[in-house]
Amino acid sequence: MEIRVSATRMQLLATRKRLAMAERGHKLMKDKLDELMKQFLELVKAERKLREEVEAALGRALPAFLQARATMSRAEMEGALMVSRAQSKIEAASRNIMNVKVPELSWVIGEAQDVYPYGFSGTSAALDDAVEGLTKVVPKLVKLAEVEKTIELLADELEKTRRRVNALEYVVIPNLEETIKYIVMKLDEMERGNLTRLMKVKDIVRKKRA
Repeated sequence: MEIRVSATRMQLLATRKRLAMAERGHKLMKDKLDELMKQFLELVKAERKLREEVEAALGRALPAFLQARATMSRAEMEGALMVSRAQSKIEAASRNIMNVKVPELSWVIGEAQDVYPYGFSGTSAALDDAVEGLTKVVPKLVKLAEVEKTIELLADELEKTRRRVNALEYVVIPNLEETIKYIVMKLDEMERGNLTRLMKVKDIVRKKRA
């Protein structure tokens, strides 16, 4: 590496300060990386469990729909499901995980607790089971979407933080240490040169006096 700095004591002090700052920054970034990884792994574990629950619930609800479809005409099915009595919405907020803004989603259902959008005459019990099953799985689907988006955002931040840690560890800090060695070496050379000149001057003065 070619070092282009002035070999002065002021530059040496400034470089040492930069090195100390880089080392502190590296420690903080490393701590952040470790905590991000911990949070990421916990979320991945939670996502896997939640996805299994969602898939199991859908696996129970969808066959019920197929059973209802077998006993009802398409027009009857569409007419029964066309309008919902219960109003619902997804509320979105946000929170911070290690300075990463992540979503916080919740499914809110209105005051009407009757989730069945149809009368019970002319519909099958299988349709009731399917609607009930899907209604129960919706909150988990919303939570799954929240967790998966959080994992995606944390993965991006992990990659950025890892690059910064590596840059500090393998580029910035070694370069600053090499620069400090270079300046110290040059200052030592200059000090030895000055000492040699002083000794020569003393010899000349001594000879003149003799």
